[in-house]
Amino acid sequence: MANQQCATRKVAGREGEQMGEDTATNIRFDSAVPQFTVPDLVRTAEYYRDVLGFQIAGYWDGRRVSLVPDTHPVFAIVWRDQVQVFFNRADQPDARTARADGACDAYFRVTGIDALAEELRARGADIIDGPEDRIYGQREVVIRDCNDLILCFGEARGRQDG
Repeated sequence: MANQQCATRKVAGREGEQMGEDTATNIRFDSAVPQFTVPDLVRTAEYYRDVLGFQIAGYWDGRRVSLVPDTHPVFAIVWRDQVQVFFNRADQPDARTARADGACDAYFRVTGIDALAEELRARGADIIDGPEDRIYGQREVVIRDCNDLILCFGEARGRQDG
């Protein structure tokens, strides 16, 4: 009975209806977008473009979007393939929070990790680890960006049974 109560929800104003299988299977998370607070939006977006191979989608100054900001923007978006990264302008010098030892600030799932590592190296990225096969079935490369954010790029590998 408890499981049945967990599946019961208010639907279209009617309480007590069961949530059908169709409703549950229609829900799908498509992506997550990392959002970082950084001191210099233009410098950061240009770094992601020039070093990491992203495109600049635009800058928002609070009134309008532009590709080339003529005022100090408060928000920026970059993209590459199906991935976007959002940036907010920091209003104080130390806006970011600390990360746990060995953790990254964002993890990007990619295809072609070795080619990406070569591209990042050629563009002058600060590669701090990899590419390397991990015990948990990923091949990863880890970089430090222009704001000291740690970004990990990983590609799934087949399980290796010992």
